[in-house]
Amino acid sequence: MKFEIAKEVFDLLPNAFFGVVAVRGMDNTKEVAELEEMLQMNIQQCEKDFEGIKVKNADDIVPYREAFRAIGINPNRYMCSIEALLDRIAKGKGFPHINAVVDLGNAVSIKYHLPIGAHDMETIDEALEVRFADAEDTFIPFGNGEMEKPEDKEVVYVSDHQVRTRRWTWRQSEIGKITEQTRDVLFPIDGFINLNKEEVEKAAAELAELAQKYFGVEAKVGFIHKDNRIFDAE
Repeated sequence: MKFEIAKEVFDLLPNAFFGVVAVRGMDNTKEVAELEEMLQMNIQQCEKDFEGIKVKNADDIVPYREAFRAIGINPNRYMCSIEALLDRIAKGKGFPHINAVVDLGNAVSIKYHLPIGAHDMETIDEALEVRFADAEDTFIPFGNGEMEKPEDKEVVYVSDHQVRTRRWTWRQSEIGKITEQTRDVLFPIDGFINLNKEEVEKAAAELAELAQKYFGVEAKVGFIHKDNRIFDAE
């Protein structure tokens, strides 16, 4: 399968930079205590990092709020996933253990203050795209809520008209979520060339390293920007 960012998205966000980590053959039925511990350690560090600071005003978060505005999303109404995650942690609410693969993605996301998605590749036929929504696209909210229709020209993660994430990195779909049966995972990491490119590269490398260490599988790593819009996960 391929992961592709539409030219129209880069027209609005010319400095966007995506890390991509594709991992196949992970055994997500087992518990990985080391990843649970890593997640909790990173949560505790995050609580310290944001002590006395409003997450929405943090240097790591302001660029995502500005990017949301650039693509027509009100960040006060729809928070970027990393802002929502860090805000929850900063308020002392922690974050629960879900399963080993989700722990992996969340631990790295929290460490680098980056939005990192996780998509079950077995549910994607040909490609996962980031593009403007069209009239045929539909969305099933996480938790099996009522089907929704994205707004016209809303930036979405989508595969075959099934929207996997609405409003860029705001809300994930029930379709393609990571379960204990998931074996093949695509982790997209959303960032910016002029702001946190190095952090995106480090996060991608760490995800690949941890996949090898704890799941015994090799990962394919790549990067997408306006001059290289497609990643082949095969």
